[in-house]
Amino acid sequence: MSKSPRICIVGIGDDGLDGLTSQSTRILGDAQVIIGNPQVLVHVEKVTAEKVPVSGDLNEIVEALEKHGDKDVVLLTSGDPLFYGVSRYLCDKLGKDRFHVIPHVSSMQLAFARIKESWDDAHLANLANQPLESVVAAARISEAIGLFTTEEIPPREVAKTLLGHDLDYFHAYVCENLGSPNECVTQGDLKEISEQTFGPLNVMILVRKPDVPDRPMSLVGKRKFGNPDDVFRQAKPKRGLLTPMEVRCIALSLMDLGDSSVVWDVGAGSGSVSIEAGMIAEKGSIYAIEMDAEDHGLIRANIEAFGVKNVQAVLGKAPDAWADLPDPDCVFIGGTGRQVRGICEQAMTRIKPGGRIVCNLSSIENLAEVHQLFDNEMESAKVTMVNISHATYQLERHRFEASNPTFLVSAKKPLKKS
Repeated sequence: MSKSPRICIVGIGDDGLDGLTSQSTRILGDAQVIIGNPQVLVHVEKVTAEKVPVSGDLNEIVEALEKHGDKDVVLLTSGDPLFYGVSRYLCDKLGKDRFHVIPHVSSMQLAFARIKESWDDAHLANLANQPLESVVAAARISEAIGLFTTEEIPPREVAKTLLGHDLDYFHAYVCENLGSPNECVTQGDLKEISEQTFGPLNVMILVRKPDVPDRPMSLVGKRKFGNPDDVFRQAKPKRGLLTPMEVRCIALSLMDLGDSSVVWDVGAGSGSVSIEAGMIAEKGSIYAIEMDAEDHGLIRANIEAFGVKNVQAVLGKAPDAWADLPDPDCVFIGGTGRQVRGICEQAMTRIKPGGRIVCNLSSIENLAEVHQLFDNEMESAKVTMVNISHATYQLERHRFEASNPTFLVSAKKPLKKS
């Protein structure tokens, strides 16, 4: 039985035969059959070989190759056949020994060259076989992104999706018909790109704007946690309604939040703990419970200012205010009143097994009661005293001014009752 001749997979650009190497030109000239998408076959109209048009369906390509397997066949593709092309599939399906691959410059490589940006560390994706959600995830950590878009997911849809996730810190380029006489490169911010329509043959490149952190432009200077106290709106005449930054950081670490945690912030004040919990538990639900109407309004204003869409301000007094809320994975309680022990007791009945409770207290009386309660009913009861001093400049010397000490009491609900 004679062995089937090797199939050549040849890449070609929009500049057609003029852009090919002498090797690729010779292989096409010697071919008996050229198989390819009609969009690439137009470049070889003058070649005498039989032309077999196929769609992008991989099974159809395999059938066409098998049908003409006894002839000298060339599969003509655009760009680099091994870069999001058909070569990997065909080699896996029919065996690497059946093929000889001669790549052309990829349209992705051409696009980066046109905008004079390096692509060696860019995140690259083909939206024909990768979800747009993966691009959203990559955008948070990538300096540059290169995308093969599709008719179903054109550049404007990519731009709208990124803007919908507050990822507005990229400069965008849309490169159309690369290598052809009607080549066009359009650039602009994502809002501008979201309002435009482009041809189907394009590559979209996103380049992070310089000196911009991985957050919406409106949140520059606002951290995921540990934000300065003065970036939150708060009722200045009232004291103790904003958990100080240092205490907030320790409290959030004790809360041990997961990506999808359900959190109650009881006695939320201005909502600083809720806001930062919402940024940590991005897929979770955070409920900022506050009985003071003015402070409830401040919480809502802070939610809008920080752009956290998973935080909900709840106006009402505990425990009635949480009656219809889902059971929490974690509860944070700001305890300054005499009823704090009772609030902790009722919250403990709603916490999920294995869930955490953290209480911020300022008096030793409340500390003793809550610690005793947690020690008797919960696991891993722990007390942390936070005593912070800040340097002040007085009489040409730096001195430290102490803040009032506060206590963080934390515990975990047992998985099983002993």
